[in-house]
Amino acid sequence: MNQVYITPNEWSIIEEGFDPKRVTSSESLFSLGNGVMGQRANFEENYSGETFQGSYIGGVYYPDKTRVGWWKNGYPEYFAKVLNAPNWIGIRVLVNNCELDLNTCQEISNFKRELNMKEGWHKRSFQAVLENGVEVKVEVTRFLSLTHDEVGAIDYKVTPIHQSAEITFVPYLDAGIKNQDSNWDDQFWEITNVENNAHQAFIESHTLKTFYHVGTFMQSKLFLNNEMQKNEPQVEKSKSHVAFHYSVAVEAGQTTSIQKFAGYVTSLNHDKTQLIEASKNVLKKVTNLGFDKLLQQQIEAWGNIWQMSDIVIEGDVKAQQGIRFNIFQLNQTYSGTDERLNIGPKGFTGEKYGGSTYWDTEAYCLPFYMATKNQEVAKNLLVYRYNHLEKAIENAEKLGFKNGAALYPMVTMNGEESHNEWEITFEEIHRNGAIAYAIFNYHRFTGDYSYIPEMGMEVLIGIARFWQQRVNYSEDKKKYVMLGVTGPNEYENNVNNNWYTNYIAKWCMEYMLENLAILAKDYASDHERILEKTNLQQEEIEAMKEISANMYFPYSEKYKVYLQQDGFLDKEIVTVDQLNQEKRPINQFWSWDRILRSPYIKQADTLQGFYFFEDDFTDEELKRHFDFYEPLTVHESSLSPCVHSIQAAKLDRMQQAYEFYLRTSRLDLDDYNREVAEGCHITSMAGTWMSIVEGFAGMRVKNNQLHFEPKLPEEWDSYSFKINFRNRILKVEIKQNQTDFIIESGEPLEIMVHGKALKVNQEIITQNE
Repeated sequence: MNQVYITPNEWSIIEEGFDPKRVTSSESLFSLGNGVMGQRANFEENYSGETFQGSYIGGVYYPDKTRVGWWKNGYPEYFAKVLNAPNWIGIRVLVNNCELDLNTCQEISNFKRELNMKEGWHKRSFQAVLENGVEVKVEVTRFLSLTHDEVGAIDYKVTPIHQSAEITFVPYLDAGIKNQDSNWDDQFWEITNVENNAHQAFIESHTLKTFYHVGTFMQSKLFLNNEMQKNEPQVEKSKSHVAFHYSVAVEAGQTTSIQKFAGYVTSLNHDKTQLIEASKNVLKKVTNLGFDKLLQQQIEAWGNIWQMSDIVIEGDVKAQQGIRFNIFQLNQTYSGTDERLNIGPKGFTGEKYGGSTYWDTEAYCLPFYMATKNQEVAKNLLVYRYNHLEKAIENAEKLGFKNGAALYPMVTMNGEESHNEWEITFEEIHRNGAIAYAIFNYHRFTGDYSYIPEMGMEVLIGIARFWQQRVNYSEDKKKYVMLGVTGPNEYENNVNNNWYTNYIAKWCMEYMLENLAILAKDYASDHERILEKTNLQQEEIEAMKEISANMYFPYSEKYKVYLQQDGFLDKEIVTVDQLNQEKRPINQFWSWDRILRSPYIKQADTLQGFYFFEDDFTDEELKRHFDFYEPLTVHESSLSPCVHSIQAAKLDRMQQAYEFYLRTSRLDLDDYNREVAEGCHITSMAGTWMSIVEGFAGMRVKNNQLHFEPKLPEEWDSYSFKINFRNRILKVEIKQNQTDFIIESGEPLEIMVHGKALKVNQEIITQNE
């Protein structure tokens, strides 16, 4: 835990007191999004201190040319990056011609900012003495509309406290922005038009190379004591910038405010030649509504989201705040309504990882969206990968694979690999397995098999072909081996026979063959179509059977555990508790050479396999592997604590499970890894939800039936959540010594609780412990 300044609150993220050292961290934590666009919580007014400006549009990216010291054949040509889009939030504020800038003010008091997660808005308030000695009170409210998802709104209020003053607001659009993480400091945007009309302004621009056309727009209204003013603005305009100057004389104690409506329209959803007209249509709708009605719609929309996705924890405010922060950010990032979009590891909160799609989506995010939305939202995540299948085949061909073998990218925007580290691009191939596992997981949970004959079977064949070609037969071991890989533990590179990778490769081939047989029996026309399209041959099928039956898995007879990879026991096995805690995380203090030679595990690797395939192993085997690997795990990946929390709960180690839960739920709020200023860890936030639902509540789907093994952390009085399971809304509430179930919508359902059948209907059914 590296920062503790967020006030515990069940429904809000609150910061009290201004500290310049916290600005960039708070910009991440208080970020806003609506599934279509998002932005860091930058100040609207000018700020000359350290800041990380960021506004982002879903699906709009730039292929930044790869920059490496030593080019290797097969490298992707570029690293796809979500773009820092034109800035529309800016409102300069001048008081008697003196700039309001919190970095230069003589005094700042009563500073508070709040992210209200229940209602979906961000508010900031403070009093400041400017350089000219004038003291003002400021209150700013901002939100990104869920109901009109191309627009956001700002209400900026200023009150002179002791004397009258001339207040000048300067709302502006600025398209002259860059990404902080640009490889070559390239300009990513070309600006084609800047224009204004009355109180409206527009900038048209497009991305270079990818040619996404974006219209950025704004319209403002000026108020004095809540009465709209008719002031005509002075216009300031350049090739990349347009601003309006509104000035008003304000008596001491009076309040002036400006309401700004602004946002983006893009060629993803509009004719690129009609972006200004589309912008005007958006502005007409929202300005007719006005700020207050638009905010009320926002509150209602978030109320509907929370009605299904909330987890209520009684008795532990920090735990409650943590899970709601995670759920809030997940819903801000992805709504599931557009199959072209996915979930980047940082969402709309920063530029790291390029804003691209990783295997995190399939491994961690899918369960959350399946259970809290509807199956179409989850299915869109699978359709996204099907739409990228041809690119996955191309990715494999670049590395020498053939015959329709598919290697899904580690990092992507459009299906093409765009990661520029060789040990990831070439070697962290286990990601292929997560794509296949998501298909299995979707069918297991929803009962909807339609995706497999319609799309999924082609994906499974491409993945299975890749694994078939990636292994080789070892005459020494008389087994099939996989050489030169990186497992989920990225503190190991270029290892042989990573157990997790070998195991999921074997499973993928078996799962493909299993479903191929189902299609041959029950979906004959689809089976015939797919065989013809993929040209899958019997020799390939026989080869996959042979490989699956004879895959090599490193094993220690001494410890009775599967080894993470060949040679793991050659390392000096020193547990994490013996490390100097002041030199953590190790990736910020150690050389990469030292890390690679160490036994330390960044995140669940072997245990990731035990999580995915827990039914293949006994509880005793899980215990042995957990006790061997967890003490060597530094949990320096955001994806690590949730898997360990789930497994600790399964082993009935509830205190340890709770500690892991707190770490995953408050990873960003308490900045465990000292990097929240770069953005929040969005995809791992789904793991927080999993820690409660799959960990503490023990929810599983077995044989088309929900199973629960409810447990209650000592620190909690109770917790409750809802699950959308096969068109039934099931509410579960776990209390001391009892668990209540009720169907809130849909037909009755038989579930299993601690191994006993329980029929649940629309009356509360109690299972006593």
